[in-house]
Amino acid sequence: MTNDESKRFEIRLSGAGGQGLMLAGKLLAEAASVYDGLNAVQTQSYGPEARGGKSKTDVVISSGEIDYPKATRVNVLLAMSQPALDEYEPSLREDGMLVVDSQLVDRVERDGAIGIPFTMLAIEECGRKLFANVVALGAIGELTKAVTWASLRSAVLARVPKGTEQVNEKALNVGRDAAKRVLEGRGDG
Repeated sequence: MTNDESKRFEIRLSGAGGQGLMLAGKLLAEAASVYDGLNAVQTQSYGPEARGGKSKTDVVISSGEIDYPKATRVNVLLAMSQPALDEYEPSLREDGMLVVDSQLVDRVERDGAIGIPFTMLAIEECGRKLFANVVALGAIGELTKAVTWASLRSAVLARVPKGTEQVNEKALNVGRDAAKRVLEGRGDG
């Protein structure tokens, strides 16, 4: 997670309603709490346009107590749409990690942002853009190490609809592999 394991770690997943980010946030929180034994809380917010409007889900993870359930100083921001990036980037700490869907976000002003084409990878590797949230979740898991890989995999497989376990596991691995390629390219991995 971080060097100080009791430190509060905040992840915000944002995009457009209907991209499955609320589910991704729940999976991440469950991986942390149910499988890794950490404290975690997940909150969500979306505008009146539940399908297509801006949406976000915050996951706060800590080995210590969580006194306030909402993200206040975001360590990692995932932006799956330009409007979400525009709205939520100010919440990202100066030293935070910005991860964007490089096919859906075309204007990024922060140096060091990580661009991965989550939606395109979901279509090409899993057959439908529906799996972009799980592809992104795999990348976030690899980039942050906020939860163990085994826990993230277990949370996904326990929650997805019966009969989709194999394609969801593939989506998770596609995201992890894309993140590994980014880290290798930066010399971080």
